[in-house]
Amino acid sequence: MPTRTISITEEAYTNLASRKEARESFSEVINRITGGASLLDIAGILTHEEASEMRRAIKGRRVDMRRRMDQTAMRMR
Repeated sequence: MPTRTISITEEAYTNLASRKEARESFSEVINRITGGASLLDIAGILTHEEASEMRRAIKGRRVDMRRRMDQTAMRMR
C-alpha cells in the first residue's frame, strides 16, 4: 500500500497519540477516528410511519424517565 508523509503540529501529534491504542499504527488511529459512519449514511432507511413510531417511542421513554427521576428526587428529600 502506498504511503504519504504529512506534517502536523506538535499539538495535533499529541492529540493523535493520546487516542492511539497499544499495537495500533497512526494510520489505523486516523482511519478509526475519521472512518465513522455519517448520519447521511442512514438517511432514508425508515419509512415515514417507522420514523413516526420511533419518535413516539422515544418521547414515551423520555416521559417515563422524567417521572422516575422526579420520584427518586422526591424520595431523596
